Amino acid sequence: MSTVTAPAGSYAYVDTLKGVYYGPKCVETALPELLDTLGAKRALIVTGRSLRNKTGVVAKIENILKKSNAFGATFSEIGEHTPEAGIENGISKFREVDADIIVSVGGGSPVDASKAIIFRLWQQRAQETSGKEPEFLRQIAIPTTLSAAEYTCRAGYTNKQGDKVAVGHQELSPAGIILDAELTLSTPESLWLSTGMRALDHAVENLYRPGVPLPMKRLCHAAIADLFRFLVLSKKDSEDLVARQRLQIASWMSLWPCKVERQGSLGLSHTLGHKLGATYGIPHGITSCLTLAPVVNLQAEIASQEDKEYLAEALLYLRQPSTGTVDGDVRKLSYMIASLVQELGLQRTLSQYGVPTADIEQIAVRSVGQEEEELLSKVKSILESIY
Repeated sequence: MSTVTAPAGSYAYVDTLKGVYYGPKCVETALPELLDTLGAKRALIVTGRSLRNKTGVVAKIENILKKSNAFGATFSEIGEHTPEAGIENGISKFREVDADIIVSVGGGSPVDASKAIIFRLWQQRAQETSGKEPEFLRQIAIPTTLSAAEYTCRAGYTNKQGDKVAVGHQELSPAGIILDAELTLSTPESLWLSTGMRALDHAVENLYRPGVPLPMKRLCHAAIADLFRFLVLSKKDSEDLVARQRLQIASWMSLWPCKVERQGSLGLSHTLGHKLGATYGIPHGITSCLTLAPVVNLQAEIASQEDKEYLAEALLYLRQPSTGTVDGDVRKLSYMIASLVQELGLQRTLSQYGVPTADIEQIAVRSVGQEEEELLSKVKSILESIY
């Protein structure tokens, strides 16, 4: 008789999502179709300064919106880690142009900023009106990185005190997502590849995250295989649109849209990343490069047998032979992740970002608390190993 627990759980797709479109040049038809489906009349583009000023990507989206007579304005004050001031100014711009939808263009910061803008607008309208609760406005996300923020109903931003703050609501999941590989060609290589490692972080940590349905774990296994393969190919040839398109789809599979009542951080690698990111100015893609491999190695010691088996099964999808033991396979996966980081030229240390050694204790405590002394000690050791 099997000792493995029989699968049990539930799954529901998000209510808001009306379509995911993918393929080179698909934005030209997908964006007008989504605007029509959603009945949107005037869009505010939310993006970052670099993408607007240094590439032709935003101008292309503006032209598509103008052809549909749906262009309101472009707001490009969204910085890394989504500072709160940008969100407040975005709300003002949205109201100023009388927009009824947001089109986010860029990485995780514009997508998350758009969610936060929509959430605050909903709060403001609830205060302005009595009786019936107002409807949430919608977002169409056009990502140019692989961070996968567009597949969740949560948003993280940095408040005025420099702390990471999260908001979440089922209605914040984007209503449309457009994965056009051509729009990613101007994304800086380090940003493209490191956010690919962020997607790998999603896929791997979903294998031991509580409550993830089994079909989603299988999607994560497939995502892991594609991320390993196509990140290397994209590094070798930055113009390879097939690799870029496959990476965008792998990012989608790494964090498949799922309607959940409560959804916290994926796992320890993500938790450490959130504590390191905004506080010390480390991009989230880079935090994944720092933390994922050692955290996976730790799972060989602390994860349940079932979770370790899901991690070990990743080797099958990577077409790698087993070591002969589950723990050995988990450690092999950790080694392969570290090797991938090195092959992509993304090796970094905490010292490179000016993280004081004196802060290691507090980072560990903020990540896992003080109740479990043994776990706290192991997390401190991880932080010391990447210093």
